[in-house]
Amino acid sequence: MDEITREEVHVRRIEMRGFKRSDGMYEVEANLTDQKPFDFQPPSRDRPIRAGELIHDHVVRVVFSEDMVIREVLTTMRAWPYRECPGGGESLFGMVGVLIGQGWASEVRKRLPNSETCTHMKELMNTLASAAYQTIYSVRPFDGSEAAVDGRPRKIDSCYAYGASRELVLSYWPQFHRKEIE
Repeated sequence: MDEITREEVHVRRIEMRGFKRSDGMYEVEANLTDQKPFDFQPPSRDRPIRAGELIHDHVVRVVFSEDMVIREVLTTMRAWPYRECPGGGESLFGMVGVLIGQGWASEVRKRLPNSETCTHMKELMNTLASAAYQTIYSVRPFDGSEAAVDGRPRKIDSCYAYGASRELVLSYWPQFHRKEIE
């Protein structure tokens, strides 16, 4: 059998950082970069993007309050492939007032139409919610008391570890635990 080799043709990096601000607000800064190990000539651009040079370098910063409502959105493009790209972050301002929580992905789809939004900034918005939760829970430790309208804790079935049949649910909320079906 021949050994399979790989040739790197693209590098994407996504970094998200969460902050507690001195004004009592919280912030997640998301940065996406793309680069290629060879020269790349995008349409509508007068010169190629050289090997190793950033094709995309986009930043989305979302400011939110402790209740997880977005209060401000800031966007920056430091590198982009097409001359039309710089306007692609303006639609993100429509996320101000949105709750980071249940229904987040559908709100992103509804408020950020593909033809009006930079694909990469929209991608950052989709994944930013989990970074926002990690930011809040870094300073507001989980105690198991947060419940939904019906009294059932929101954490139940929110991920694999908090599945209703798992040990965590049994230890925090035995009344909501369900036995795993065999």
